[in-house]
Amino acid sequence: MRKPIHKFDTYTDLKDMLKKSGEKFGERPAYILKTEKEGEYKQITHKEFREQINSLGTKLIDMGLKGKRISVIGENRYEWGVAYLSIVTGTGIVVPLDKALPENEIESLILRAGVEAIFYSKKYDDIMKRLKEKKNTKIKYFISMDLEQNENEIYSMHQLINEGKELLDKGNTKFIDAEINPEEMQIMLFTSGTTSMSKAVMLSHKNITSNIMDIASTIKLHENDIMLSFLPLHHTFESTVGFLYPISKGCCIAFCDGIRHIAQNVKEYKVTAMISVPALYEGIYKQIKKGIQKKGKWETVQKGIKISQFLLKFGIDIRKKLFKEIHDNLGGHLRLLVAGGAAFDPEFEKGFNELGFCTYQGYGLTETSPVVAAEDDKYQRLGSIGKAFPSVDVKILDPNEEGIGELMVKSPTVMIGYYDNEEATKEAIEPDGWFHTGDLARIDKDGFIFITGRKKYVIVLQNGKNIYPEELEVLINKIEGVKESFVYGRPDGKDYKICAKIVYDKELVKEIYKVEKEDEIKEIIWQGVKKINKTMPAYKYVRDIIITDKELIKTTTQKIKRHEEMKTVT
Repeated sequence: MRKPIHKFDTYTDLKDMLKKSGEKFGERPAYILKTEKEGEYKQITHKEFREQINSLGTKLIDMGLKGKRISVIGENRYEWGVAYLSIVTGTGIVVPLDKALPENEIESLILRAGVEAIFYSKKYDDIMKRLKEKKNTKIKYFISMDLEQNENEIYSMHQLINEGKELLDKGNTKFIDAEINPEEMQIMLFTSGTTSMSKAVMLSHKNITSNIMDIASTIKLHENDIMLSFLPLHHTFESTVGFLYPISKGCCIAFCDGIRHIAQNVKEYKVTAMISVPALYEGIYKQIKKGIQKKGKWETVQKGIKISQFLLKFGIDIRKKLFKEIHDNLGGHLRLLVAGGAAFDPEFEKGFNELGFCTYQGYGLTETSPVVAAEDDKYQRLGSIGKAFPSVDVKILDPNEEGIGELMVKSPTVMIGYYDNEEATKEAIEPDGWFHTGDLARIDKDGFIFITGRKKYVIVLQNGKNIYPEELEVLINKIEGVKESFVYGRPDGKDYKICAKIVYDKELVKEIYKVEKEDEIKEIIWQGVKKINKTMPAYKYVRDIIITDKELIKTTTQKIKRHEEMKTVT
């Protein structure tokens, strides 16, 4: 087991975390929000944030929602965090829902979870109105994040907070005094997939706080850090790492206005840290490189990298000064980039680190609250997901001759189980507590973990050889003009033919290769694939490609929906 490298506070539950961090950082800004006036911002302190949580939680208990299941759905915003913590730190069980789900799936998950109240933003007004009229759910309270006052039997979150404050002032301490059982389910999260396939993961306070403490012991956030919230908050990666962990450290959170506004948001909020999926960072790095090349400075930057890397061996770090222009283009304050949710191409991770940005790759699952392993302020190895966290034990199940097998995890962060699905729980968690991640990996002699792909997506050839689609996709995505790819096995007699669906960037292809016709584009990309084939054993060769300029089907956290994509190519 790896040892912590930073001092960290211990918490029994999230209520305890809010109390301890609130005492330390009460006057610090917890959120920075845009106002209606351009260029003007308002800050909400950690003290104010906690006061609103206590007011709302007090009112929710007063409404008879103690111990009930309450959903939250909406874009990333301040009210989402207040609602989530007011539910989970004394009221009931929080059921965060994916903001990108269609109406029928939202309804289905509400029914499956037995939700009795729901917080939502105005985007869902019509859906909630129809649900209210149907009267087929248990929902007693529809609570709008946007209404100023209760209206037509729709409750205003704003008004509930004010009413809760009045109750608190009169001495109502039911929420403040509520005791938390850290072992019980307090969070119900649905995994991505259609409603019939998605499983409801049961998480406890112990699960989440164990993960927060692990993160704090390995990756340092400072109270003056400003974190950009970009990934969907319903997802455990953003919820634990981008929301609860920064709150525990007294940081300030700013909300991204959307993927097109990231660069602008990073500058205007003076963002110092962010977490995201690798695809976003890879896109940013490509833009940086393109800008440098246009100015004819790429060779100068490469020389600078060599000098700064040499000086780093002696503990001298001149990267931020040397590459000041690049840092200034990203706001001048950005220092920490954490990637998760998919494989991070080592080339880009290395590139960011060489330019003076701390860039780490992590790995986790909803079922593990979520982070299992990550690179950190001491341990980094390109291509790896770092080492297992201090509270986490890992092992490889049935390794092959290359040391690759299923990654197994044992930790206080492992879920209680799948709600209402004993069979799936037994499949996932062994009687002795070891959890099946479903991911294939190898662990090197120093304890660094290398993920090779999902167990269920491995293409097993007739000769017993294994093909890991993700490994080939990383190489194909490096072909200039390629945005993303999907590698799959097409049945070919008794065996499989390795094929790839490749998404190209129309504008980039035109700019680089001066071609526009699809057959010409296909030939150029095919030549790139053939070059990759030459670097690998014959059984791994990609034998056929499909090209398109349409994006692949993905989840809200930008993972390829492989089952859906298979339908498009077969």
